[in-house]
Amino acid sequence: SRRLSLLLRRPALSSAALALLQRFIYYWVNLRGPVKWALLGLLLLPRSEASCRTGTSHQGGYSHDAVVHALQKCGIRHIDTAKRYGCESLLQKAIKESGVKREDLWITTKLWHSDYGYENTTKACLESCERLGVDYLDLYLIHWPDAHIPGKSNREVRAETWRAMEELYEKGLCRSIGVSNFLISHLEQLKEDCVITPHVNQVEYHPFQRPQELVDYCRSRDIVFEGYCPLAKGEALTHPSIIQLAKKYGRTPAQICIRWSIQNGIVTIPKSTKAERIQENCKASQQKLVAVRTYA
Repeated sequence: SRRLSLLLRRPALSSAALALLQRFIYYWVNLRGPVKWALLGLLLLPRSEASCRTGTSHQGGYSHDAVVHALQKCGIRHIDTAKRYGCESLLQKAIKESGVKREDLWITTKLWHSDYGYENTTKACLESCERLGVDYLDLYLIHWPDAHIPGKSNREVRAETWRAMEELYEKGLCRSIGVSNFLISHLEQLKEDCVITPHVNQVEYHPFQRPQELVDYCRSRDIVFEGYCPLAKGEALTHPSIIQLAKKYGRTPAQICIRWSIQNGIVTIPKSTKAERIQENCKASQQKLVAVRTYA
């Protein structure tokens, strides 16, 4: 059966992929073999979405110059985006201008709920690849657990969608697959309905929202927990306790929040569209960073 085939046919990562991922020196990610992944990424939010996208609560937007700077000057190599953000095509231009080779990048994008379902998922993945100008994705995520498809339950649609994700993974079009904003109940249902455990669960994580039970659940099942919105949509930057810590350690409030998340073992993806902020965020880590995230 296909389910048995998926269980037995789990090819090793290519030597090129291993060489790249082993440079992501912070976090052990058990995808298809020994893989290292950076604990800090960068989220770039497009201006058209700034007022409504999760991960920011202030003026922002996609910045071509910021992406190029992050890749060229900060050593960032992990780009996190989504179809919903609307900047996949813009990223292709920024990556090309940066001069960074495709094999040196880890590119994550996400499937929006309007494309859920077995048949739509593969088509949406190929379209994202075309917009990004790549032949494969390093990580493909189901963006939200809710499906909004008439006549079918959310669970049914998630299962259909995930089976398509499994096939994309088996074919090598997606080097790894995961979910975003999934709770334990959603993950448990997926475990019952499908074959492959998600490699990643990307969820909001900051000092005011710390879902430790979910973190522990993911870790116990070798699911990498990735946290977005580490600055709590900007609210953390003015919190008295965080300001006090920033003064004590000679850091900025943003660096305190990012470092707190990293020290809790969370793959962290703050948002920025300004070169100086990207540089500041990178200093939250003691070692050179190799990751980026984008919105549009």
